[in-house]
Amino acid sequence: MRNNILKHKISDTITNISHCKISTPLPRPLLGNEVPAGFPSPAQDYIEENLDLNEHLISHPSATYFVKVEGYSMVDAGIYSGDILIVDRAVEPTHKKIVIAVVDGELTVKRLYKKSGKWFLAPENSEFEPLEITRDINFHIWGVVIYSIHKMK
Repeated sequence: MRNNILKHKISDTITNISHCKISTPLPRPLLGNEVPAGFPSPAQDYIEENLDLNEHLISHPSATYFVKVEGYSMVDAGIYSGDILIVDRAVEPTHKKIVIAVVDGELTVKRLYKKSGKWFLAPENSEFEPLEITRDINFHIWGVVIYSIHKMK
């Protein structure tokens, strides 16, 4: 029965893991003004500085990986099937962090949280149920999600 419960609860799978390789900096222009998300305003045509995404997104290069998500249990956290997550294995997994966990040999992405002294892996989609982390489950945290790359449609 336990396997059926896990299959129901562990829905997202990690389809690809790649180590982060920073070979050369890739500075890109950063506009000096913020872009309003409301009504359009006249843009100013100057660049204030350069932004290197490697420097901005990756704090621990040797412990950082990219993982690709497959599934829909984290859509309410803004994580969709096909997204690429930046995962830092040097970051401590704490309450409310989104983590990559290994549950009975399967990788999954969920929110880690503690309630009434118990730890859970929680989906961010009401169609799925949280999984209580107990001694009966072969479980460990693989890394902490620090950014999500989502292609806009």
